[in-house]
Amino acid sequence: IAQQMDKHDTIGIDLVAMCVNDVVVSGAKPLFFLDYIACGSLIEDVMVDIVKGLAEGCRQADCSLVGGETAEHPNVMAPDDYDIAGFAVGVVDLEKIINGKTIAPGDVIIGLPSSGIHSNGYSMVRKLFFDMKKCGVADRIDELGSDLGSALLTPTRIYTRSIIDCISSGVELKGLVHITGGGFYENIPRILPDNVAVTIDLSSFELPPIFRLIRKEGGVSDREMYTTFNMGIGMMIFVDRSQADRAVEQLKQSGESPRIIGSAIDLAGDR
Repeated sequence: IAQQMDKHDTIGIDLVAMCVNDVVVSGAKPLFFLDYIACGSLIEDVMVDIVKGLAEGCRQADCSLVGGETAEHPNVMAPDDYDIAGFAVGVVDLEKIINGKTIAPGDVIIGLPSSGIHSNGYSMVRKLFFDMKKCGVADRIDELGSDLGSALLTPTRIYTRSIIDCISSGVELKGLVHITGGGFYENIPRILPDNVAVTIDLSSFELPPIFRLIRKEGGVSDREMYTTFNMGIGMMIFVDRSQADRAVEQLKQSGESPRIIGSAIDLAGDR
């Protein structure tokens, strides 16, 4: 999609976001990021825009872009093809690692809105819009209020500042879930103790237009949607009910729009 639009300054943000959002769920503060860019031929303007995105992602995450590697692969990759990868390193005291072990029935789940599709589910997105519907990236979509390509390239939201600020304020975060590939159904269970499940109130948060459009145009079931996409919630935070209001207020001060979207429930050992 970035190549079709000749717009390459957002995907670096996505790359950083996928790494630092995964790091922060353990309570770790991201320290630095390194990237690797492989290309068929080094096209300077494209590379500059990619690195601009990487730098912007690191700025948003309060971490340093300390280095990287660029490799040309002529005759292996097409001249205008490229692939980017990277990793982040963070730090957290051993006794302060957040791992979900203390999550208990009655705990509240706070959801932080996503900025859009983030970086998962694009195989379905491309098949639906470009293969089945024969759309172009420049097509204006009234439901989205923009052209299709711009909506699909909206960068992933980076939550690290908000989460670290919340931890620093003294709120005890029992568990954090970064909603990526696998959506609600596959990501939430990873953090739960064996005797705990969750209930999510789908009316408690707004479904962004892009997901409504995918569901309608593709005839995609709710189960499949919530297994593939973040559906408008990019990060979930588990806190004791007594600390929920304090956590919500702190997250608002950090620029988030938190919503209480559900709670942990007793599974009675029958998982």
